[in-house]
Amino acid sequence: MADTKIRVGITQGDINGIGYEVILKTLADPRIVELCTPVVYGSPRVAAYYRKTLHGLENFSFNAIRSASEANSKRANIISVMSDEAKVELGKPSKEALQGGLAALSAAVQDLKDGKIQALVTAPLSKQSVQECSFPGHTEFLMSAFGAKEELRLFVCDTLRVALATGHTPLAKVPAALTKELLLRKLRLLNDTLKKDFLVNKPRIAVLGLNPHADDGAAAADGSEEQQVIIPAVTEAIKTGILAFGPYAAEDFFNADSARFDGVLALYHDQGIAPFKVFARGQGVSYTCGLPVIRTSPVHGPTYDIVGADKASPDSFRAALYLACDAYKNRKEYAEMTKNPLPNAKFVAEKQ
Repeated sequence: MADTKIRVGITQGDINGIGYEVILKTLADPRIVELCTPVVYGSPRVAAYYRKTLHGLENFSFNAIRSASEANSKRANIISVMSDEAKVELGKPSKEALQGGLAALSAAVQDLKDGKIQALVTAPLSKQSVQECSFPGHTEFLMSAFGAKEELRLFVCDTLRVALATGHTPLAKVPAALTKELLLRKLRLLNDTLKKDFLVNKPRIAVLGLNPHADDGAAAADGSEEQQVIIPAVTEAIKTGILAFGPYAAEDFFNADSARFDGVLALYHDQGIAPFKVFARGQGVSYTCGLPVIRTSPVHGPTYDIVGADKASPDSFRAALYLACDAYKNRKEYAEMTKNPLPNAKFVAEKQ
């Protein structure tokens, strides 16, 4: 009987950060290969180096392969994408580490396009190093590679899903960036993602306000963003069938109202990420909406200050791997459920 487990590509990220530590700690659990077939794009030599720094992983080893199509479904597999002479410099961004991270990402993307892997989990790259490239991060690279037009980052944990309307936009530029059209695009994409990748039948989406006490009308007199942009966007979204609500004041929302919604659209980075990380308790996942493929990542960076000390928690990376598998299966199930919709009642009545 053919193996039906999905192959999940895992990119090594920054070899000088905690990427390999969280990858190794996650894949050392034998239950992982019951869920999926992991294929790491990286360096067997660097992986072996980090394995020696970790307690309790003496018996773990990768299955070295040349192509994802050769992956052993009962093992954690690794494909070499960089020279065996690669130098590890613990806790330091370097050009060599960046090149290795990009080589892993490029190889994994090609295999996604070729169908050799079905989902992708990316270990973190250094934002400092990535600034030297023509793109600011994983998300932009993947959007360009797959021709995606709308960016939306969704942060997921057991009790909360928060999307960002403006991503890494500097706070001073957020008000000007917020338009009715922007919010409508983000709401449509979030609604679509919740239905297809999380199998939420009728997603309820909360939209946060920008100004203090945005939901009590006090800011209306000065022509606030709530009155000019957010409320019109919510109203228009409702007309198109999206169950959008708001704006809600961010100061109270996460304590009082978040449990009533399937997703939240925050208007700027820290408005959404700060409360999310409190709720996630180190187990949050970053999910990229709008791609034709599934991509997840842990919510932490390379965390240089604890590299090599066996202190990095694999919880966020493990959750990212689980979500990648679940979202891929959900998307397939949704496509199956909706490919042959039932005929409308009038047509059925006429046939009878």
